[in-house]
Amino acid sequence: MDLKIPLTQKKRVVIIGGGFGGIEIAKTLRNKDVQIVLLDKHNYHCFQPLLYQVATGGLEPDSIAYPLRKLMQKIPNGLFRLAEVRNIDLKNQKVHTDIGDLKYDYLVIATGSMTNFFKFPKEVYSKMMQMKDIPQALNLRSFILENFEEALLTSDENTKEELINISIVGGGPTGVELAGALGEMKKNILPKDYPEIDFRKMQIHLFESSDRILGTMHPENSAKALKYLKNFGVNVWLNTMVTDYNGDELTAQDGMKIKSNTLIWTAGVKGNTVEGFAPDCIVGGNRFLVNEHCQIKGFDNIFAIGDVAAMVTEESPKGHPMVAPVAIQQGEMVAKNILALIDKKEPQKFRYFDKGSMATVGRNKAVMESNGIKMGGFIAWLAWLFVHVMSLVGFRNKISVTVGWLYNYFTYDRTLRLIIRPYKNKED
Repeated sequence: MDLKIPLTQKKRVVIIGGGFGGIEIAKTLRNKDVQIVLLDKHNYHCFQPLLYQVATGGLEPDSIAYPLRKLMQKIPNGLFRLAEVRNIDLKNQKVHTDIGDLKYDYLVIATGSMTNFFKFPKEVYSKMMQMKDIPQALNLRSFILENFEEALLTSDENTKEELINISIVGGGPTGVELAGALGEMKKNILPKDYPEIDFRKMQIHLFESSDRILGTMHPENSAKALKYLKNFGVNVWLNTMVTDYNGDELTAQDGMKIKSNTLIWTAGVKGNTVEGFAPDCIVGGNRFLVNEHCQIKGFDNIFAIGDVAAMVTEESPKGHPMVAPVAIQQGEMVAKNILALIDKKEPQKFRYFDKGSMATVGRNKAVMESNGIKMGGFIAWLAWLFVHVMSLVGFRNKISVTVGWLYNYFTYDRTLRLIIRPYKNKED
């Protein structure tokens, strides 16, 4: 099959991945004297920081997704192809995809990350829920709601306990924000939907293997977030590692067992690398080893950015954090470096500007820090709302999310508790 990419005398820049970094490169190269080809297995950009809101019925999926073809309409020298990349032919400078092959002059790998289950075997992690993309968020929403429907029809108290309990592994921003949203639902929403269920018996568990949640933030903010979660009735287990799960019951390292039909894994990610590279190009966390120009080791015309790249320096011995601002800043720099290389000029080195970090823990509660300033509570929550709305791609999405949040705030309701596509996660 042919990708039907028109031939041109311009240098061709192939971008794999329509995430934050990939679209930043495409926008920066807009109207430049290059041909841009963006490849992605989805035809939309997903705003991952708000996936948990889709999973808990707070937002519609299309509120956090933006069509990549609509984005490319504004880039006259750019093309998009819906394709899944299989491997890279480094010798012939070709990208092999499920719809054909494509030659490149410059290649940027911006494929992001995937869930890291560490040493769990597939028969264990296949029973856990993930939340890395929109289909998984919708699966999680359906699975939780179906469990409540089943609990209504169950007379056995042990089975009912398994169905309504929810466990989350990982005390980073995703796990904390999801736990807060579920705690808010338990308090304000679910008792109205399912009045026959005694939600005082519902347990929400958050497991963190270290001694505090939000480990990358200041200990003061970690303590605030812990307090907020406990106010929502979330059971937070610190220094507790989950070692096994059979679909109905999880086991912790100390032997503790907790009944839970839903276990959501947010404890780790690893780079979503592309095949074709030598093993010494890959370092810890399954990330491409790149230099200060974001070039993959041994290549002048192949770059990796964002979650899939590890720029190991004295300042960042384990690479930069796997967050959107890194991908965006690297994307802008790499686009400029490609143009510099074409003009035979010296490329610039990457310097990450950390604007700070934040996490919300339910209504009116969030923590944030920037340039040594720490903040919690309502003001931090407002700042979190503003930053996330402004970071969305597309004016319609900004309006849709704002209206949805205003409705949720004033009505104490989440209208999107829909089981659109039933989902069962049990694998034999």
